[in-house]
Amino acid sequence: MTPSWNPDPTSGISIAEVEANGLAFEVAQAGEGDRLALLLHGFPELHYSWRHQIPVLAQMGYRVWAPNLRGYGASDRPEGIESYRLDTLAQDIAGLIDASGAKEVTLIAHDWGALIAWHFAIKKVRPLHRLVILNVPHPKCAQRELRTWRQLKKSWYIFFFQLPRLPERMLLKDEAQTVVEAFRGSAIHKDRFTEAALEPYRQAALRPGAATAMVNYYRALLRRPDARRIGDGRVDVPTLVLWGEQDVAISIEVLDGMEDYVEDLTVRRFPDASHWVQQDVPEKVNAELMAWLETRG
Repeated sequence: MTPSWNPDPTSGISIAEVEANGLAFEVAQAGEGDRLALLLHGFPELHYSWRHQIPVLAQMGYRVWAPNLRGYGASDRPEGIESYRLDTLAQDIAGLIDASGAKEVTLIAHDWGALIAWHFAIKKVRPLHRLVILNVPHPKCAQRELRTWRQLKKSWYIFFFQLPRLPERMLLKDEAQTVVEAFRGSAIHKDRFTEAALEPYRQAALRPGAATAMVNYYRALLRRPDARRIGDGRVDVPTLVLWGEQDVAISIEVLDGMEDYVEDLTVRRFPDASHWVQQDVPEKVNAELMAWLETRG
């Protein structure tokens, strides 16, 4: 396994290979103990997206695992759209939890990782102690907003990604410059998104088959029924939603009505943060995350 990120040795973060659900996952790890904080990244990201949160959670006494999801980085990259449907992705998370042997799991997730996390919690694939979601709405709220023009026009890329081959060419053009600009173009604190900071994402996207794997998440989302088969969508796990208000891809209205589906909901909004909230304002995200976890036990 050639790591997609070499953490600073002083960070306490190491990279390991973990077998789960029949695949090998590249996992950034820190801390120890029976309380697992499992961090799920989004598109077009990596476990590296959590570099500001992993040490903090480890210091709080969590064993922290941040996997590269299937298709990303040095994790296995199965072929075909069917391999990236939500039910299958949720089983990856179940497999990682089982492999950890943890007695308590806090699931923390952003973007595509948060889609998987919502699905996982609603389906009760494995027991969760706490759920933390960053900049992705509850699926029922997302379905409602996708019937509005304000959200549909922001979601154009999902439909573009249904095309064959063209999305991959777009992502990989000029040495994956499109991937780099996806971050820098919409970030609020652009000084945190330097060329050096974004280089791991570029290099990961350029790995053979990576672009197709990333896009296949979106293809499976629309072409398979998993996301729509969630019953009443109830979430009975205490849930914290952290939201960067300057999100160019998701309307702020998706937060409306989330309390109808989540029994114990806390929402914290960051007016000066983008969709990449945990990288845009990491200190603020860490403060809210720590405070909530400490009060919830």
